[in-house]
Amino acid sequence: MDNVVLQVSGMTCEHCARTAEAELNRLEGVSASVSFETGLAEVALNPGGPRGRLARALERKGYTGMLLGQEGSPLPGGGAGLHIAIIGSGSGAFAAALNAVEEGARVTMIERDSMIGGTCVNVGCVPSKIMIRGAQLAQHQRSHPFEGLETHEPTIDRRALLRQQTARVDELREAKYENIVNEHDEITLVQGSATFEDANTLLITHPDGSEQWLTPDRILIATGSTPAIPDVAGLAEVPYWTSTAALFATEIPRHLVVIGSSVVAVEIAQAYRRLGADVTILARTRLLSQEAPELGAGLTRVFEHEGIRVLNNTSVSRVNFKGVTFTIEIEGETLTSDALLVASGRPANTADLNLNAAGVDSLPSGAILVDDHMRTTAPHIFAAGDCTTQPQFVYVAAAAGTRAGINMTGGEAALDLSTMPAVIFTDPQVATVGVTEAAAIKQGINADSRTLELENVPRSLANFDTLGFVKLVIDADSDRLIGAQILAGLAGEMIQVTALAIRNRMTVQELADQLFPYLTMVEGIKLCAQTFFKDVKQLSCCAG
Repeated sequence: MDNVVLQVSGMTCEHCARTAEAELNRLEGVSASVSFETGLAEVALNPGGPRGRLARALERKGYTGMLLGQEGSPLPGGGAGLHIAIIGSGSGAFAAALNAVEEGARVTMIERDSMIGGTCVNVGCVPSKIMIRGAQLAQHQRSHPFEGLETHEPTIDRRALLRQQTARVDELREAKYENIVNEHDEITLVQGSATFEDANTLLITHPDGSEQWLTPDRILIATGSTPAIPDVAGLAEVPYWTSTAALFATEIPRHLVVIGSSVVAVEIAQAYRRLGADVTILARTRLLSQEAPELGAGLTRVFEHEGIRVLNNTSVSRVNFKGVTFTIEIEGETLTSDALLVASGRPANTADLNLNAAGVDSLPSGAILVDDHMRTTAPHIFAAGDCTTQPQFVYVAAAAGTRAGINMTGGEAALDLSTMPAVIFTDPQVATVGVTEAAAIKQGINADSRTLELENVPRSLANFDTLGFVKLVIDADSDRLIGAQILAGLAGEMIQVTALAIRNRMTVQELADQLFPYLTMVEGIKLCAQTFFKDVKQLSCCAG
């Protein structure tokens, strides 16, 4: 039996205690004794029994019940003795759990899927980057700029690539998620779908249909996101791919049509093109519409050079499927393909949580409103990651989860996203941090910028790969760096330099005066900073 103690408020006499006791004992599997003198209810109930119903039973008679710690005293503000429930098992969930148990809390982690680890390790970052790297090496065999090195059409065994990809995913899930649960007795993993019955009670429905109630002291929502499916006639009736299906498909299609033009769409589109498919991208506006226009324009030129057809300002009116062929109707044309990828965004995965019952506010899209401490509009409920209004990056989710774990156990940790770097893993990569020049001007900042084409970067010349640029944005009143946008083969490795410069409030002159190693791509940042003061075309190769 589980033994719990509730502090009962609202009793005015011994008769109240007997009334409350009788109501508790009406619950199946519950044996309760209520004392008017102490104001406490001592309850024995079956393991995993309906703790959430204890408080609701008391409320029916006009009393309030609050679960107390094991010693019968109110739970402390810190972590010791706290019970924290976490809905989800991705990076944000695990970061929160580990920080919470360090402070003495015990954690119940609730995951509805059979695999733990969330999107990143299972069906997102890890498998996509493996696929992208394999496709890049195939492209290097097919085409490169060096004379005297023979090129050839690569032989691609998709199933072998997929076996290796899946093995690495399984290995990382075991090492970074499954083993952590097994090694921490303070973390209990429960498989099932969670929903709020009220602000304090979670109903968990297990795969076999059985139900369990939890009344934890704190709750973290870390349920991630799910692929958006646009409202297109016929789409619901055809076997389209989401990103998950595309990453784990066993065959390379002859022609892949992609609906969408943001991060997931462009990464997978280029990978499939390099693995041998014809690819057409249907962009509702333009490629990378949420980024600075020159980034999308530059990537479009790369894609078209590789044979990817990019159709901007294109909407799909109808989709059909017959036999093995899709027909996709757009204005003035009907496309045919043998694979269709829908990658048009990822809304928050919160529809089934019954957030209203918990007093947790969200946007119409389902994204949960949180502050910089990951607090929702319910004081004891926190949220982190893709299910919130935060940017949808795994490292943001992990950072948010870390701070949520600290704050749920009595700490005060804020998440500052003002210098959050972002990378799109196309080739060349797209990397950004801070604000664009247009956004800065819109904010009333007296912004100035410089753009350095990669043909002015010595390492790019040595690589015979000069397609791309570095753009730096400054506040002209202070000369401080406030933003950077980079299109380059190693943009993801370069961007952190500018993120640190913005974080440390460096001026563009201070950045230009730093020592950068010669014949590195990151030297392009120094050279771009120097263009605010001089013509870098007139400098010697490694001029300081």
